[in-house]
This record gives sequence, C-alpha cells and structure tokens, in this order.
Amino acid sequence: MRVLKILTPLRALAAGALCALAPALPVLAQPAPANAQPAMPATPQAQVGVAPQAVPDSVILDMREAFRRNDRARLAALLPLAQGHALEPWAAYWELKARLEDATLADVQAFTARYPGTYQEDRLRNDWLLLTGKRRDWASFVPELPRFRMGDDPQVRCYAVAADVASGKAPTRDAVQQVRRDWFGQRDLDDGCLLAAGLLHQAGAMPFTDLWMRARLATEANRPSLARAAVALDAPDVAADVASLQQNPARYLASRAAVGTRKGQELIVLALIKLATQNPDMAAQQLDSKWSVQLTAEERNWLWGVIGKWSALNLSDLAPSYFAKVTRDADLPDDQLAWKVRAALRQGDWRTVLRSVDAMSEPAADEGAWVYWKARAQLALARSDADRAAARAGFDKLAANPGRLGFYEKLAREELGQLSTTPAGPAPLSAQEKEWARRHIGLNRALLAIALGLRSEGTREWNYWTNLHQSGGMNDRELYAAADFACQRQVWDRCINASERTKGFMDFSQRFPMPLRDGVVGQSRSIGLDPAYVYGLIRQESRFVMDARSGVGASGLMQVMPATARWTARKIGLQGFRPEQINEQQTNLLLGTNYLKLALDDFQGSMPLAAAGYNAGPGRPRNWRNGPVLEGAIWAENVPFNETRDYVKKVLSNTTDYAVMLTGKPQSLKARLGQVGPLAVGQTDPSADLP
Repeated sequence: MRVLKILTPLRALAAGALCALAPALPVLAQPAPANAQPAMPATPQAQVGVAPQAVPDSVILDMREAFRRNDRARLAALLPLAQGHALEPWAAYWELKARLEDATLADVQAFTARYPGTYQEDRLRNDWLLLTGKRRDWASFVPELPRFRMGDDPQVRCYAVAADVASGKAPTRDAVQQVRRDWFGQRDLDDGCLLAAGLLHQAGAMPFTDLWMRARLATEANRPSLARAAVALDAPDVAADVASLQQNPARYLASRAAVGTRKGQELIVLALIKLATQNPDMAAQQLDSKWSVQLTAEERNWLWGVIGKWSALNLSDLAPSYFAKVTRDADLPDDQLAWKVRAALRQGDWRTVLRSVDAMSEPAADEGAWVYWKARAQLALARSDADRAAARAGFDKLAANPGRLGFYEKLAREELGQLSTTPAGPAPLSAQEKEWARRHIGLNRALLAIALGLRSEGTREWNYWTNLHQSGGMNDRELYAAADFACQRQVWDRCINASERTKGFMDFSQRFPMPLRDGVVGQSRSIGLDPAYVYGLIRQESRFVMDARSGVGASGLMQVMPATARWTARKIGLQGFRPEQINEQQTNLLLGTNYLKLALDDFQGSMPLAAAGYNAGPGRPRNWRNGPVLEGAIWAENVPFNETRDYVKKVLSNTTDYAVMLTGKPQSLKARLGQVGPLAVGQTDPSADLP
C-alpha cells in the first residue's frame, strides 16, 4: 500500500467532518435495512467553511511514542497541538490513559463528552471500569457500566457481578455461570474474576468443587499463580502445597502415602495432572499403582483424560489405551474429548470417534471439525440407508453454510461429491452503500491510523466499528461496503477481516485478494511452485501487510525469519544479501518462495508437511509424520501445536480457493492434503540442514 495514495483523501474527509464528530457518530452506527441493497445510515457531510489548520502527522506520531515511554509531561505538552487532527481522539486517549490512576471522574466525563460514540470513548470507559473495579469503587463503577458498549472484557463482567454481590444482591444462576465461564476461560490471573469467584463462594453460590476445578485447569496450563489463587479461596492453609507440587510433582507424590483429607485428595489430583504434562507414562504408572483406589470415579476419569491427552499430544500409541480407562466420558471436559477423538482417528477407531463427539457439550460438538468427523464415523459404521442418511445430514449441515467455506466445509462438500468452486457473489454494492463506507468517520480514522504506521490502533478501531459499536456488529451489507472501502485502498488485512464476517454470502475477490499478482505468479512458476500455494500461505502469514513484523522477528509478506533468510540466500546463490533486505518486497518474496520450495521438496511434495515446517520449523513435522500412514486431514487434525494445526488447515484451504480463482476450474482440498506417513525405508530428506 502506498501511504500517500490513502492519506490525502482520508485527511481531507476527516478535516471537514471532525467539527461534527460528536453529534455524527451515533448516527453512523445505525444499521442498514435488511434488504439486498439497503438505504445506508445517514453520514454527516463535511462542514462548509474554513477547515481547521492542518496539524502535522508528526505530532500524533510523537504522542504515540511518548505514550509508549509513559512520558506524561510530553503527552500533556503535545496534546494542544493535536487539536483538529483526524486522530485527535487517539491523542487525547493516550494523554488521559497515561495518567488515569491520578485522574478524576470529572476528567473522564470531560473526555467522554468531547468524543461521544467513538472507539476511544468506549476504550477509555473500559479502562476506567477496570480501575474502579480494582479499587472496589462501586459508586463510580456501577453508573458507568451500562454505557460500556463493547461489553467484551471478561474482567469487567466479573467486576459487575462482584459489585452486585458486594451491594447485598443475591447472585442469579446466570451471573454465576457467566463468572464461571469467564474465570475458567482465563489464561492469566486477574483481579476481577478472582474477586467475583471468591464472593460467590462466600455467598454459597459457587461450590468448592468449582474452585478446585479451576485449579486443575490452571495446573495443566502451567499457570501456577492462578492455580494457587483458586485453591486459596477454599483452603488458604494448603496454598504452599500447591506451589510445591507445581515445582516437582514426582517428589510431592513420593512424599505422600495416602490422601488423608478432602484437601489432600485434591492436591494429589493436581500433582498427577502436573506430572502428566511432563511425563504421561509416569503419571499413568503412579495412578494405576498407588492413587487410583484413593480417588473418586470422577477424579480418576479426569486424570485418565489428562494422561490420554498429553500422550496424544506426544503422538504416542498408548494414548487410546489411557483414554480407554475412562469409565464415563461425561466426566471429561471438551478439550480432553477432542484429543480422545484425535487419538481414535489415528487408530481408525470410528466407534470411539462417534462416542466421544456425542459426549461433548453442544457448542463444542457443533464446531465444524467435530460435525465432520462425527459424520465420517457414522458413514464408516453405517449398516443401513438410515445410517448413511444421518451421516449425510452432518455433511449437508457444513456444506450449506453460505458465509463460510473453510477447511471442514470443503471436506464435507467433497464427501457429497462437490469440488470447490467460486460461490455466487452477492448483489453488487450500490453507489449509496459505497458512499456510506467512504464517509464513515470511524472507518476513515482506522485506515488513516494504519497509513501513518499506527497499525495496532487502526486495527482495533476498525474491529470496533465492524464488530462492537452496535450489538451484533455491522450487518452483512455494511460489512461488504466496509470491506470494499479497505480493498479499494489496498488495506488488505482489513478488507479480508470485514469480508470474512459476512454470514449470508461471500465475495471471493474480497476474501482472497491477489495483490502483486504478476510478481507472485511469475516468481512461483519460475521455481516450479504452485502460485495458489504461495498466495494461500501469504494470506495466512501476513494478510498482505507489506511491513508485517511478528513477535519472534519474522518480517514481510512471507514472514521470513532473519536466519532463514540468510540460509536461503546462500542456498540460492543470492550475492551480497544484507539482513535489511528482508523487508524489501521483491527480496522477501524471492526468499520466501524459495524456502517454501525447498521445504516442499524436502517433504516429497507434501503440502501439509511443508506448511507445518514453514510455521513450526522442519524438525517438528519430520517427527510428526512418523507412525501410521494417515489421510492428510487426520494428520493435520493431530498436529500437537494449536497454532500450527490451525495454520496448516487454513493454508491448505486458502490454497484450494486461490487455485479456483487462478485456474477457473473446480479444485479438491483432499487431493492437496494427500496422505502423510513416515519416509520409505532407505529414503532421506534432501535438505537435512533446512532451518
């Protein structure tokens, strides 16, 4: 994307419209009628008269840097200079956020009055609710809570329940379940949900079993502080034991002869869970030989589920035997049942696949993966036309989704004899719809922030307007217009993001754009690589963000790591390569495609293995391929890393869609997945030094 191409029209629009920002934004959020080409929400016109004096972009960029350094004095000095800039709400937000701990309610109210309806207003409100909740200042928290439009912060939701309980209100069943969901879903310890759980426990609304269940989940996820805090709500006297068993579970178990008390029993369960994450076979031996008879049936089942899961993560052939020791699948959480399904798929055990999916909660069983594998199991076990019809119903359910054609939707269609083709697009956007998006102040501010290099801010603001400003987010036609607006300005990640949210239809040209087509296709074909595969990978790696940077140092369109770039440059004889060239578009494409081709050759042309190697490094999929020969979809579903599993599925699904667009012919995802298994006897990897 060329920055100058987008800045001029965006700044011109924003400068004129900013004067009317406060009264205009609530109007912008009004939903369009639900017909095919709706009358879009009214949009304020630019004010007639003298526009505000131009504010240099450098003021905004300097304020962002001062915010990163928490330089309050610099922020305060620069804020007056930012008045009139289209990104002024961001400037004001940074300044107040930096001093929020010392701010008054009047400061917050002045900010929300100046920027009503904006993302920044609601973001600041979110911050204020967290602060007042942490302070237990319910008098300030409660009046502001109903104005929190996003409502997407679990800790705020927990504080809301805590505020009710603290005021003497009896907690409702729904409130308890909400806290349980939010608390159990946490990755890290936070104050709000811990407070709410403690108050609910004291009120008799949350039993001690929930507290220890949370400790189980935290222990398995290697979150020792969260596990200890959860246990302390019920049994503060054994908190030290929780820390001890986290550090060395084998030693802790060896030091105990019997469980003794209820608390002791719970601690043994935690220790066995921790041991299972480190050595599932050792945990199985301990459970079988010593502890099983001292635990309840539910505890034994949970532990065998954990042991089976971690054995399956190691791709061990023992995983099914561990899962077989579970006497009641209903005692297992969905995550353990998912790994029970995966282990059964590796063994071709369709009966266990079917039983395990049936044991999942309704929301989990309704996910595409488990709908598909249940239908496959029903088909494999079918003995009558009625059985085959039940299987077909699952495939039909996935195939009929008009707004989604992902990995499992494609596989379901192939089971029904339908290859991937370009779906029928929606009715074209009207001039009115395009103009609505073009003059939407929030979308403009998001794209302007991105153009100035404030990608995080721009992305958050874009997502707010498309998904959170109004309940349920924008409707399909609004999303379609927003996506078109981003596409026209070559902000491809936001184009794709908005387009993927449409539920009733798909526009393939939006969801699968092909920028730099001549370069990508030409470079790919010159080295014998399928350009659809390259596009499928780029879409997943960077969403065509030219200056993308990952947290681990990967850069550019193809997210090439510096060490990989140096190795590939040497391998292909690129003379005079310098590390900074990795950020040059053509060099990034040259190195990324060549590395992908070398990885594909290394894995004997297997697209799933090469994609996994590109994401996780080649050493891991070299190990993951060992074992039985599996159909590609089963192998991909058993990839132990969540990120890589999702990555392989999306890259191969993307590749199939890009192949449809590039060739104009129906395509098969199954053909690209192929089969995955160990190297043949005597066969070696051609690029043993592939990094």
